[in-house]
Amino acid sequence: MTAVRPAGDTDSVGAAHFDDAPQAPSEGLLRAVTAESARTDALRAERRRTEFLVEAGRRLSASLNMRRCARATVELAVSFLADAAMVVLPPTGRRQASWLRSVTGRQPLEEGTAGMAATAQVPGLTEALAGFPPVPSRWLDPGQVPEWLLPDGFGRAGHLLVTPLPGNGVPAGALVLARRQGGPAFDEEAEILVRVFAARAGAAISAAALYQEQSATNAILTRDLLPPALPTLPGLELAGSLRAAQQAALIGGDFYDVYLPGPGEPGEPLVVLGDVCGKGARAAVLAGQVRHSLRTLLLLEERPERLVPLLNRSLLASPAPNPYVTLVLSTLRAGRDGYLRMDLAVAGHPPPLILRRDGTVQEAVTRGSLLGALPEIVLTVVTVELAPGEVCLLYSDGITEAFGGPTGHEMYGGQRLKNALSTCVGMPAAAVVERLEQISTEWLAGDTQDDRALLAVQSRPVR
Repeated sequence: MTAVRPAGDTDSVGAAHFDDAPQAPSEGLLRAVTAESARTDALRAERRRTEFLVEAGRRLSASLNMRRCARATVELAVSFLADAAMVVLPPTGRRQASWLRSVTGRQPLEEGTAGMAATAQVPGLTEALAGFPPVPSRWLDPGQVPEWLLPDGFGRAGHLLVTPLPGNGVPAGALVLARRQGGPAFDEEAEILVRVFAARAGAAISAAALYQEQSATNAILTRDLLPPALPTLPGLELAGSLRAAQQAALIGGDFYDVYLPGPGEPGEPLVVLGDVCGKGARAAVLAGQVRHSLRTLLLLEERPERLVPLLNRSLLASPAPNPYVTLVLSTLRAGRDGYLRMDLAVAGHPPPLILRRDGTVQEAVTRGSLLGALPEIVLTVVTVELAPGEVCLLYSDGITEAFGGPTGHEMYGGQRLKNALSTCVGMPAAAVVERLEQISTEWLAGDTQDDRALLAVQSRPVR
């Protein structure tokens, strides 16, 4: 509307227009601003979810320990998804399910076990542990939550969500989330995020459980392949050292063993040191077969000249590829005169070295054929006498054929081993082995090339 100037009003210079007054924002502009704000909030929420999943992936992949993975799962869950989180692992043979629980603002982590009757009290938990798809949160009654599920002082749960932790073919457990009364409910976006997180957590827990199972199996299988504890025998002292080329496996193709006659049975102790073709687990398995074959054959024959051909026949019949073995073995007879008598046989192996009391080192004059290659073998047996304090050293070629030294390309050789052994006069057998092992390690300068085995037999007066 336009104001009209009164007649005769000479002070007015023009018309005043009310249409020029400020106007309110239009409804369309308001809707645009609201929509933009909503998009910004959604983008921020999506960024937070993405950051959470990235952090979850980083922490869950950092360990192959099942308990640490379960702990990371509940700690991550209470940091972003719920006020309380619990991982329930599958029941064991005793039908007991282990659980770990974390609550916002509380330390430390809580742990426990629950029987099948207790887990059945939690809505949806039995189905989740069986791997069934999760039940939507709105269908779960938080008022049915048993007392054991939530910690003291938490109060009543306002919202509950139970989802399976998918594993490698079988469920890895279940994830239980609770929010306090008055808190936000688990909407559809939250449930989708929980399922994505649960899939990653389940994969990590499942991988850790598989690794733990395989490690336990490997430990059982490896135990029989490790060198035995050496017995204490009258009239002599034994000491050994075994270093595998693959230190992570702790086992290899070199081995030693001591076989004793059964209680009340006639016979003499037998010491063996050998080297099979190859390295690592495959060689360790063949070495274990040789040790067990010797134990069985000793029930039939204990004389080295007959025992070794029987072992050769066993190796020729073995399905293992390249069942080649070098071996040195000896019976032990300790006398009351303080002398130890050894019947030595060598099959394709470096001959033993003998350290005398005056510091001289002698090489046992005995030779023999490699085992596992030909039906007929050549074998000579010699008898060696050790005075009190003298040492017979059995060793593998991993000692003498080690490359190292100042240039890193020089072979250690038999003469260096003899020189090193000559400095061990008067030492007990354990100290001799320790010194030679140290010298060999220093020569290699950390560059492990082959399996190395040492076995020292020292004569001691019979008391």
